[in-house]
Amino acid sequence: MGELILIRHGQTEWSLSGRHAGRTDVPLTDAGEAAAKALAPRLARRRWAAVFSSPLSRAMRTAELAGLTGVRPDPDLVEWDYGGYEGLTAAQIRETRPGWELWRDGVLPGSTEHPGELLQQVATRTDAVLGRLRPLLNEGDVAVVAHGHLARVLTVRWLGLDASAARLLGHPRPGTLSFLATEDGQPLISAWNVP
Repeated sequence: MGELILIRHGQTEWSLSGRHAGRTDVPLTDAGEAAAKALAPRLARRRWAAVFSSPLSRAMRTAELAGLTGVRPDPDLVEWDYGGYEGLTAAQIRETRPGWELWRDGVLPGSTEHPGELLQQVATRTDAVLGRLRPLLNEGDVAVVAHGHLARVLTVRWLGLDASAARLLGHPRPGTLSFLATEDGQPLISAWNVP
């Protein structure tokens, strides 16, 4: 059985400053492009059954620079819709909502472009992705190029945990790899946040 390799897109200006970039299509920085290119040698050794990506340019560009081909854009891999918190840092949110924590408190509704999303809605999307890619793992490895919070939710759903358990995982740094596998039929994290 193959491994599921999660690839966090490279650095953007918003990831660098800690701004929540859900559906806003923020491009990679030069450092983000360099980090994506640096992933290519490690990913080249894999036998890919399939490669999926968020359709946002920061993820698709990361896939391209990392040397991945045959990339299938999947709208279910778009980052959490942060609604009224889109573009804000956690510190800015806490100025008006002291003690705010994304996993517990969620987001406020926003504009038509960013209406906001509940954690359970993100989990439903990741469950759909996992349902599509699990059979492909019988043929080899599967790559998923996506975003930080979405990758955390997808990981805990892979493990069979409630989506709120994603708060227990460290946030994957931009341009890193995480590896999900099985051992004796049980899902596990074989590596997390690897540069």
